[in-house]
Amino acid sequence: MLICCCHGSSDNRQVYIVYMGNLPKGEVSISSLHTSMLQQVLPSNIVGSDVLLYSYHRSFNGFAAKLTKDEAEKLKEKDGVVSVFLSQKRQLHTSRSWDFMGFNRKVKRSVFESDIIIGMLDTGIWPESQSFNDTEFGAIPAKWKGTCQTSANFSCNRKIIGAKYYKADGDFDPSEYKSPRDSEGHGSHTSSTAAGGLVSKASLYGLAKGTARGGVPSARIAVYKICWSIGCDDVDILAAFDDAIADGVDIISLSVGSFFSSEYFDDTIAIGAFHSMKNGILTSNSAGNSGPSLSTITNFSPWSLSVAASTIDRKFVTRIKLGNGEIYEGTSINTFDLKGKMYPFIAGAAAPNTSQGYTSDDSRFCGPGTLDETLVKGKIIFCDYTTYIEGPVEAGAVGVVVQSGRYKDYAFTYGLPHLNLNLNDGRNVLNYVNLTENPTATIFKTTVEDDQFAPFVVTFSSRGPNPATSDILKPDLTAPGVDILAAWSEANCYLQHCSGTSMSCPHATGAAAYVKSFHPTWSPAATKSALMTTAFPMSSENNLEAEFAYGAGHINPAQAAQPGLVYDAGEIDYVKFLCGQGYTPKQLKLITESNFTCSEGTNGTVWDLNYPSFTLSTSPENSIIRVFHRTVTNVGSPVSTYKAVVNASPGLIIQVQPSVLSFKSLGQKLTFVVTVGAEIGNSMISGSLIWDDGVHQVRSPIVAYASLVE
Repeated sequence: MLICCCHGSSDNRQVYIVYMGNLPKGEVSISSLHTSMLQQVLPSNIVGSDVLLYSYHRSFNGFAAKLTKDEAEKLKEKDGVVSVFLSQKRQLHTSRSWDFMGFNRKVKRSVFESDIIIGMLDTGIWPESQSFNDTEFGAIPAKWKGTCQTSANFSCNRKIIGAKYYKADGDFDPSEYKSPRDSEGHGSHTSSTAAGGLVSKASLYGLAKGTARGGVPSARIAVYKICWSIGCDDVDILAAFDDAIADGVDIISLSVGSFFSSEYFDDTIAIGAFHSMKNGILTSNSAGNSGPSLSTITNFSPWSLSVAASTIDRKFVTRIKLGNGEIYEGTSINTFDLKGKMYPFIAGAAAPNTSQGYTSDDSRFCGPGTLDETLVKGKIIFCDYTTYIEGPVEAGAVGVVVQSGRYKDYAFTYGLPHLNLNLNDGRNVLNYVNLTENPTATIFKTTVEDDQFAPFVVTFSSRGPNPATSDILKPDLTAPGVDILAAWSEANCYLQHCSGTSMSCPHATGAAAYVKSFHPTWSPAATKSALMTTAFPMSSENNLEAEFAYGAGHINPAQAAQPGLVYDAGEIDYVKFLCGQGYTPKQLKLITESNFTCSEGTNGTVWDLNYPSFTLSTSPENSIIRVFHRTVTNVGSPVSTYKAVVNASPGLIIQVQPSVLSFKSLGQKLTFVVTVGAEIGNSMISGSLIWDDGVHQVRSPIVAYASLVE
């Protein structure tokens, strides 16, 4: 999951993105404008159109081109340019999960659900999957302005109403489809999780049986294939955003990210999400899969929804029985049945492929080519650590046992019977292999068991705090993202279940679409607020990183459609926030359509952005006081009175003025002030503010922590 600069060439040209903010007013040929700008910085022997890859001109202004570093620097100085940055290659970050959240098949549905269009930016889709059957669907919504990029192997229907694919470099692997068809499986999985229809008797080779379904089975899907076997290029991501916004989608779902963070307008996903927000479209993003280390979240713009991954009350357990009768339990999804037969058992370290110069230091990890086939064939092999399937398979192993400190709370499938043991059990099993004259073992088929500790945020899920704006809490919330069963590509049918924030993101997408189906005029911020303030509270008992792991809590889609109050925000609120973050008036004039200028009166502080959470940071060992101004909009009962309920950990003092909000009508807005004092020390402390009218509990987390950055 490395991120790298792409498209280098012999003349030192690489792909850069030139972001120019809003579309210019009036009758202007934007593509010609981009070509003209390029021509001004290119040598006379190169034509601008020859290096231009994309001209972004449907929803925002910008282009992608092959440039030298010097040419890119010259473009940075041009009038009308917000930012210039290298295109990067990003990587891709159900039968039970919706029921686990209390969102069952009988939940109240809006009659407008089939008018909701979800834009899925992913690896494409497998249209023949039963999840995308359009039998009971009516006409395509009139608001849809997109197209279907049909081909010999792909067509749309009344469920999948639009589809396009993007690959600026034109370099296709022979195994990939030059169409929106999904050759990887990831896009089909995320699409069906968000909006797949009901598929009865779904299972993974008999495991996890049930009815698979998406959050909004009646919603439509628009597919934007931006990811391929080697990753997802920034230039393609931005092109898909440009189209999706103009096509008329209601929600954008993007389970893609990088390993490191960028400033808001040097990041294609943040840029695309900003213009989506301006057009009334919420972008749902995966937090990333680089946890549990702190500050690893990479999708964190305040105008998008950042989603962590947590477990559901189902876990997959695989057991191994040794020749001495001892049984050990590990994690995996093993669908192979050895029927209890005992096989010879060997350690990878004892089977080095010496003919190729490998030693036991190599073969213990079971990498490709490191194992001696004559010693391994027909045996179960013990590997100290491996993510390789090739080594044991090519050596003819019957099964694989892996010793690793990872994969404790999520499972993988593999091409052989296998399981992953923790380090203590792994040590015991390895001792048996090494100290027994003729060791034997068998691996049992996986069983599905209840997980009494669920939900908790899985180890791989990226954590906060926010690396760009330390006083905005990220992630926003968590959703199911572990061992999720959903649709897959028949071109790659090896997997049907997945774990990752890629899986939690479409759960949040489906929940957001559900809310949108009841409240089609709500802004992206209002929809996000509804999801955050109704989330199930979570405890730091199972997640030491607390809110940095799960944000406002675990998503509660059934409750989110009726939140009572929402924290709303629009473009001008984010622009004021950006003023306070140090963006220049020149940049902001290009980004926003208004004649907005930064001034003392409009230079918004981060603490006054109308966000559904409250965060304050300071240096270690310091005390701090912050004042937050917030406004809530009444979307519950016309006449209602909310009382402030404060929960604070030791070291945290929270005051709310006024402590009672009395509403006389729907849509009425009332403002309040929260003053937070904290004695932080070297750690993090948290509390919450709940507005309670006896029917609705509108909950916001309050987090204070010691930041390592002054």
